Formats: sequence, structure tokens, C-alpha cells
Amino acid sequence: MEDFSVLHIEEVFQKVAAKASGLTSEEARERLIAFGPNELPKTEQHSIFYYFFKQFKSVLVIVLVLASILSWITNHKTDAYIILLVIFVDALIGFIQEWKAEQAVSVLQKMLLPQAKVIRDNQQLLVKASELVPGDVIILEEGDHVSADARLIELKHLRAVESSLTGESLPILKTVEALKPASSIGDRKNMVWRGTFISGGYGKAVVIGTGLKTAIGSIASSLSAIKAEPSHFQKKINKLATQMGLASVVAATILFIVGYFTLDMPINDLFLLAVAVMVSIIPEGLPSIIAIVLAIGSRRMTKRNAIVREFTATETLGAVTTIITDKTGTLTENALTVRRIFLYGQPEVEVSGEGWIPIGSFQQSEAIIEASNNSVLKKLLLIAALCNNSSVRHKPAENTYELVGDPTEGALHVLSKKSGIDINVITIKKIDDLPFDSILKLRASVVKIGSSRELFAIGAPERILSRCKNVLTESRIELIDDVMQNKIKQKINSWSLDAMRVLGLAYKETSTSEIQEDELKQFTFVGIVGMIDPPREEVKEAVKRCKEAGIRVIMATGDHISTAVAIASAVGIINHKEKDVMALSEEQLMVLDEKEFEEAIKSVNVFARLNPETKLHIASRLQKMGELIAMTGDGVNDALALKKADVGIAMGIMGTDVARASAKVVLADDNFASIVSAIEEGRIVFMNARQASFYLITTNFAEISTLIVTIAFGLPMPLTAIQILWLNLVTDGIGDMALAAERGHGEVLQVKPLKKDEKIINRSILPFLGINVGIMTALAIAAYVYFLPFGVEHARSSVFVVMAFTQLFNMYNMRSLNKSILEIGIFSNIYVTITMVSSAIMTISIINIPFFQEIFGFKTISYIHLMILILMSSLVLFGGEVYKYFKSHVLYSHQLTRLP
Repeated sequence: MEDFSVLHIEEVFQKVAAKASGLTSEEARERLIAFGPNELPKTEQHSIFYYFFKQFKSVLVIVLVLASILSWITNHKTDAYIILLVIFVDALIGFIQEWKAEQAVSVLQKMLLPQAKVIRDNQQLLVKASELVPGDVIILEEGDHVSADARLIELKHLRAVESSLTGESLPILKTVEALKPASSIGDRKNMVWRGTFISGGYGKAVVIGTGLKTAIGSIASSLSAIKAEPSHFQKKINKLATQMGLASVVAATILFIVGYFTLDMPINDLFLLAVAVMVSIIPEGLPSIIAIVLAIGSRRMTKRNAIVREFTATETLGAVTTIITDKTGTLTENALTVRRIFLYGQPEVEVSGEGWIPIGSFQQSEAIIEASNNSVLKKLLLIAALCNNSSVRHKPAENTYELVGDPTEGALHVLSKKSGIDINVITIKKIDDLPFDSILKLRASVVKIGSSRELFAIGAPERILSRCKNVLTESRIELIDDVMQNKIKQKINSWSLDAMRVLGLAYKETSTSEIQEDELKQFTFVGIVGMIDPPREEVKEAVKRCKEAGIRVIMATGDHISTAVAIASAVGIINHKEKDVMALSEEQLMVLDEKEFEEAIKSVNVFARLNPETKLHIASRLQKMGELIAMTGDGVNDALALKKADVGIAMGIMGTDVARASAKVVLADDNFASIVSAIEEGRIVFMNARQASFYLITTNFAEISTLIVTIAFGLPMPLTAIQILWLNLVTDGIGDMALAAERGHGEVLQVKPLKKDEKIINRSILPFLGINVGIMTALAIAAYVYFLPFGVEHARSSVFVVMAFTQLFNMYNMRSLNKSILEIGIFSNIYVTITMVSSAIMTISIINIPFFQEIFGFKTISYIHLMILILMSSLVLFGGEVYKYFKSHVLYSHQLTRLP
């Protein structure tokens, strides 16, 4: 895109073949045909069926479908139906979650208001914004949304809020002068941009870009070029499915070879048996249980103000290693607030209160003061109230306050309201008003107080001070001298270093009814105020928790570098004691070569005045370096990086529709602390999914191991197909659901996240799984051998009891892979307790009730033998506890460094 900000107005008109009087209607029609409507491509609207069938795009689902087909071929049709039912239930759970999230977020991508003011045929018209064309001259007034990119040609005190595009939180004062080349959109102050809005003043501009030929359009085009990749969790599940598929083939092959030499069975029947084993080793309940784990985690996240739009992002959050966050509204309140007041000759006044809420107190020398008892403070507050065109509106239904007007004036309005001043009831009349002037660097108002008139001025403190003859003190008005000026300037400089926006306030008596520039002198200085968009109170603790969890926090903002550094320091992202470079701007980044750029993003945690492309480049390079990125943002400028990030997190309140459409998670409260809560829940989700997977895998492998060993010794089958089916679907299924509801055990945010390429099943967990499988297999075979002389049905009944109860005791093992059950509490998960009791009752019932004995082929086992078998089964829990003790006290006596 050509940079029109460097061109003079005459050159701009030549480029777009237009003139200041605007286009004719005929010219506008021709250009509309040539350039097309001023619209962005609509976000692709997916049908309800898309979200349902999307759930089937998984390697694990493919493996299960193959297992279902093999079950059908081998005449195990019931198994085939059950596997297909499990796949359907899994898809249904995922579909419901994602569809509900879409409805909750209500994603839209309509960035245009329906109409725009334009000059055509030498007259002002109101036209559809979609009909704007290059060369149109548009009129901009306070409250207007800008519908196209345009170069300003005429203005009066025009200010635009561009935070949705640049991240700059304060209104930008515009100019018509040609500028030097600037890489940042925020620095092109003679331009207005589609998707921003006018906060004050008046202006005319010539349209230079519409539709995709706008800054927002460029972002929209880039968004469509970013291809969606499988999520972090999908990749892990696909790897697990591949592992399970290979394991099933290996187990079936071993069984076939062993059976060939030990069983007197036709080779065709042996092959069918091997296929049946291959199918049964695959945990068909795994997709459903993972879906349930994700659904529970997603629901918990929603309760903690994080709405999950993409199901698998629930777990991916838990693996995040780096958070790249915006500043305004995420780390800060997004509400300018006056924090300090300086009155000459008095101690500094501290002001309390939050955001736009007109409630707060004034404190001087650590004591609360009444503003009405301090004549200088009272005067300053009166100036703040009347030299002002903003207001704050209370919304009772939501119990919130909403700013109407300029944020800087809003902060002064709220300041005056905190003192009890109400301009609606005071008997002072405003006669004339001068909006903020970019050349004078101030705004002014003439007010009538009784029979006299006063001229109030607010502006850049140095400019205000230079126009002052006197200074107001508690006792009198004094002539200002060099000593006074130096003290005031020192205070201004000190506050500016704290990234405060500092304003000076002054007044004078006057006889004029209309403000003239030559009247703006001989003022009496009253004081200065320092305002800031303060950090959210909870953010500092949230950043600290991130660091404890091994998560790096990077601020990437469109705001000025001094403001970014101040906020980053306040919330703990950077430390002023550090010797390394703390922050870099867009311009500083652009002069670095690739190696220097990579070194910079490894160590620097604050980036300011960023363009969307640079933010995307930072995220992409960090991903290539092995980082798993969570990117937060609210503006159109954030959309590219939100879509590219592993987890894009958009703001629900202040976020633009484009940002929300590009994100996988939406924050309902726009709060950085909610991200940390979501990461905590994400880590719990991963651990629960992992532990539930291990639970299924150990029980399935124990069943197959028992089967292979008994067949190897030429013994009858230890379990029938229907008995295995009950164990897999009922005992396993209920236990897995109980594990899905497990909560963290305190260590979740005290360890580093998993490596990006970490598998669900890794080498470190194999000993634990092997011990469990070994104990379960040994106990089942021991029971089988002991009861076999009493008959095969008695032996199978004993194996069934042992398998069922070892699974139940193993459920307690899987509640934590590191902590003892005594440490986390035997009854701390009510669902596990309910599962233990209900499954025990069901197991004993089907063993001893004749109706079930007939169906399952069981024989009654005496209560003494039952008790012995149950006590035997508890050895798997004992083995797990011994392993955890050995692991924590012998192998890894130091603190855990990564998630288990």
C-alpha cells in the first residue's frame, strides 16, 4: 500500500484523480464499478453440520473405525456397534461444546456502520458506507466511525481513537501536514483509518482506500492466508492413537505366534482370535473420556471467565510456555485515572478510586481530606469539571459506568465527581469553549461565576506554566518566580518518568465572551494532575504465578515505549535492576538482522509501537524456536497473530469482532488474571486426560497380558468376550469418568510446562504403567490357577473379580502420578468414592445373582473367597504407593521440574 501520509494535499488529489469539492455522482458510480463495494469478505459462516463432522478429524477415530470394521468381519457385531456408538458420543460432546461456545461469543465481522457523510455534486450527502470509493471527500465529526482509509485535508481539533487498529489507548490528535515516512500506522497522524472512530473535533478527508485496499483489509487478506493446523492436543492424541495401533498389532502378532505353537486350534480360528485381541487392546472408551475431560475443563474455564471456542484449546492452554499480551485493557483497567495532584506549597495529594467509577477519596500526608476545605484543590476540581465536555453514564443493570467523550477529559470529570462537584446543579454557566488545540497544546473554557467571568485552561503542563504570571497558594495569589517554576517542572518531569500523563490547570479573570488566542496568557497557575491507565490489581500476582509455572510473559503493544516499560515494570514483567535491554520499539526491531532479531525476542520482554506484521513475526519465530504461544489481543491489529498463535485469546468486552473471530478463547472479563486461571485449568485437563488414558491402557494391557500368558501355557481362555466387554465399558468407563473430574493437587502452577513434543505416553511413565500391569496380570493369573481345579467358570469368575477390583484400586493410583493417595485425600474426589462403592456392588451382584450368572457365565464365589480376592486386588494400590514413594524420595528428591 502506498504511503499517502508523506504527500502534500495537492499530490494526494492528483493520485486519486479527485478534488476538494468531491466527486460527482456519475464519477462515484463509475468508481464503484471499477473498485467494487467498500466491504470486507464476510467471515465464513459454518453450518451446524460442520461443527459436528469436524469432530471426526482424528487419527484415534480412524483407528476405532478400523477396529469396528474388524469386529464386524470377525462376527463380533455387538463390539462393532458399541465402538461406533462411542465414536458418536465423543463427536456429540465435542460438537455441543464448540457450538455453544460459538453462540456465547456471537462472533461477527461487520466493521462498517451503515452510512457515511460525503460531499458529492458539491453538496453533503449521507450514503451507505459500502458505496464509498477512492476520491470521495468524507466529513468526520465527533462520534463518527471511520468507514474507509482516508488522508485528512481539513480539520479543527480532530482527534481519533485508533486502539482497535494500533493498540494506542489515547486519542490521536490529527494534522493535515505532510509527514516524514513512518512505519507505524499510529505515527501517520494525517490519516484516518477504517474501523476507528472520531472522539472529538471536525475534519474532512479524501478516501484513498476501500475494502481490501485498507489497513484492515490487508489484515483480513493475511488472515485468510493463514492455514489452520492441528492443535497441540490433537497432535498428542494422534501420536497416542498411532502408539496404540502399533501396540495392538504387536500384541495380536505375539498371541498368534504363541497360539500357533501351544493351542490345538485351526489357523483360521487363531487368526480371528488374534484380530479380536487386536481390537480389544484399543481403548474404545478413550475418545469419549477425553471429550468428557475437555468438556469439564471447558466448563470450569467458563466459570473463570474464559470461553473456549475451539474444544482442544482447553488442554493446549495448559502446555503454553509463552504468553504474548497486549497492554491496554488486559494488563490495565483501560480507564485513565487521576492518581496524583500537585498544588504549589502543599504536600502531594493522592487520589483513590477505580476507572470511571465516580467514587474515591483525597489523601494528603497520609490523612483523608475534604476537598471543600482546601481552596486551591477546590479551584482545581472546578476547572477539571467545567473545562470539559465528557460525561460518565451509570448502567444500573450491569452496575457499571461508561465513558461518553474523550478519555482524558473523562478522567478529569470523574476526579471532580469524587469531590462531590456536580456540574448539573452548580450555578456556574459555561459561555464559550475551545477544544484541545494541537498547536497551543491546551483547551480552554469561559465560565460565568456570579457577575464575573473566568477563563479556565487545561493542557500540556509546560505550555500552561509558560502562560502563567501567578501561582495560587492556600493563603494568596503570588507572582511566579524561577524557583517556583523549577519546583513545578521537577514534579512534571518526575511524574512523566513514571509514565503518567501530566496536565496543568490554570485560570484568570476575563471580560471576554469568546476565547481569542491573545487572551490565553497572564494565567494563575493552580496545579498539575497525573493520570494513568492503572494496572489491574490482580495482574502482578498473575504474572508472578506465570513465572513460577515456567511461563514467560511478553508485552507486545502499539503504545509508546515509556508507557509500556512503566506498566511492565509495575506488574513484574520486567525488573529495572536487570542489566539487559528491557524494551524495544518497532523501529529498533526493524534495523536488526535475523540473528539479532532472534536474540532480541529470546531476552526482551517488552515490545512497543508494533505493527501487526511484526507482532505476527515475533509469534512465528518463537514458535519455530519451540515455544507454545498464547497470544492475547483485542484489536484488529491483533487478529493475524491471534490466528497464528497456538492459542489466540481475544477480549470479550473491548475486543473487536475480527479479533474474536480469530481467537480460540475469549475472555469474558478482559483480565490477564483470567488467562492464568485458564492455564491452570488447562494443565489440570492435560493431567486428567493423561491419567484417564493411563487407567484405560493399564487395564486393557492387563487383560491382554493375562490372556496371552494363559494361552501360552495351553490353558482355557481366562475371560469370555462378554466378560471383557463389561470390564471395558462399565468398570473402566465409570472409573474414567470419575478421574475426568479430578482437580489439581496444588502443584499445577509450580512446575514447568511439558515440552512441546512431549508424548502422552513417554519413557518416564513406563515403569509406573509396567508395575501396575504386572501386578494386575500376576494377581489375575494367580486367582485363575487357584480356582481352575473347581472348574473353568469358577476360575473365570475369580479372574473377573480380580480384574474388576484391581481396576478400581488402580483408579486411586491414577488420581495422581506423583502424590500418595494419603496426601491428596482418599475421599477428596467424591466421584471416585461413588464409583468405588457402586462398581463394587455391581461386581459382587453379577457374580452371585443367578440372572446375571446365566448371562455372563459366572459361578457363585463364597464371601470368604470374595474378601480374599478383594484384598489381593488392593496390592496394585500398594504397589503404586511404593513406586511413588521411591520415585519422590529416592529418584527425584528435588522439586518436580516439569508436569508429570
